[in-house]
Amino acid sequence: MTLDLSRLRGSLRGSMPALVTPFRDGAVDTEALDKFIEWQIAEGSRALVPVGTTGESPTLSHAEHYAVITRTVQVAAGRVPVIAGCGSNDTATARAHLAHAEAAGADAALLVVPYYNKPSQAGLVAHFTALANATTLPIILYNIPGRSVADLGTAAMAELAKLPNIVGVKDATGNLGRVSARRAACGADFLQRSGNDDMALGFNALGGVGAISVTANVAPRLCADMQAAMLAGEYAKALAINDRLWPLHDGLFSDAGPGPTNYALARLGHMTGEVPLPILPPSQASRAAVDAALAHAGLV
Repeated sequence: MTLDLSRLRGSLRGSMPALVTPFRDGAVDTEALDKFIEWQIAEGSRALVPVGTTGESPTLSHAEHYAVITRTVQVAAGRVPVIAGCGSNDTATARAHLAHAEAAGADAALLVVPYYNKPSQAGLVAHFTALANATTLPIILYNIPGRSVADLGTAAMAELAKLPNIVGVKDATGNLGRVSARRAACGADFLQRSGNDDMALGFNALGGVGAISVTANVAPRLCADMQAAMLAGEYAKALAINDRLWPLHDGLFSDAGPGPTNYALARLGHMTGEVPLPILPPSQASRAAVDAALAHAGLV
């Protein structure tokens, strides 16, 4: 299989929301999802990432998971790439997720490090290799040891980067030094994206090409403009935008996610704000932090 890496570098960078999944009365709110996708595209998001953690992948049934991917692909209609969340701690389940995403017309897949069962580095390489061999989709690895416990190390990632359809990483380790280490080990063509909004500015300065972002759900235009400024080397402009967004980066994690993000989107009129158990609506203190952040960013 031959992948057009120059095309990927152009289309899979910049600001990409880790899409919230809207709910109404305990079910996925398809009408709100459609409108939300249209808004994200109109506001400049460069790609859409449905059913990651922010999109309730741990909570959705497989049928709901697949329906959200299919709907996102249909509504996006090729205007921006769709990077479908397909990860699992079970290789066979992740393979099934990939098969659905490929059949639905997704452009790429996001595969999180298996969580809870704590595989070894060799086990992680075997897991991702098996998945890469099972699909023609470009794969973006997702390393978030704070949630998955296992940490995909740089040496293991460099081994995986040799596979033609493993093209990049969403990094949520909180360690900016990893960006430089991976550039040395995986090559400059390996597409690195921040998974931490509060580090996105520094991440790109070290060689990143964008963010798969929670904040972009709420402030897609500002996040898109900030990422575009960084990709153009206009870091003073990007810093000014980040100063507007900083309280929002913080406020959206002031309670268990995606509760504060859903609350913010409800305040902006995009969805009900409902979250399924075991996540609860955000606390009063969290809501106050989000309210203040929305005002600081000029969104209300």
